[in-house]
Amino acid sequence: MRLTEISYDNSPPVDGYGQGFFRIGGEKRDGAQVLLPNRVLAWGGYDDLDAILAAAAELDVLFVGTGADIAHVPKTFRAAIEDAGPGLEVMASPTACRTYNVLLSEGRRIGAALLPV
Repeated sequence: MRLTEISYDNSPPVDGYGQGFFRIGGEKRDGAQVLLPNRVLAWGGYDDLDAILAAAAELDVLFVGTGADIAHVPKTFRAAIEDAGPGLEVMASPTACRTYNVLLSEGRRIGAALLPV
């Protein structure tokens, strides 16, 4: 048995990121991404709420990665997510990726909306 092995159930972890891309579950994906329980989708940014709102009942918290640095999210985006139920945590994308992976390994009900660095 490997002591460093982590199980992520059905949702893939963020394996890495770089200029304009994320590596999620071993697959390179260009541009912004939204990670929801059991699915990963290209994300059109703060105006692209449909998939996130449809999954809101499955989430306790949504992490928003704002790119290389932390930034404010639009008030309309924050209000829409919070009105749908999950908490919203805004941070730089590298921090959001690490936090997402830790809580995912604990089996938590989380999602992430990530803008690339």
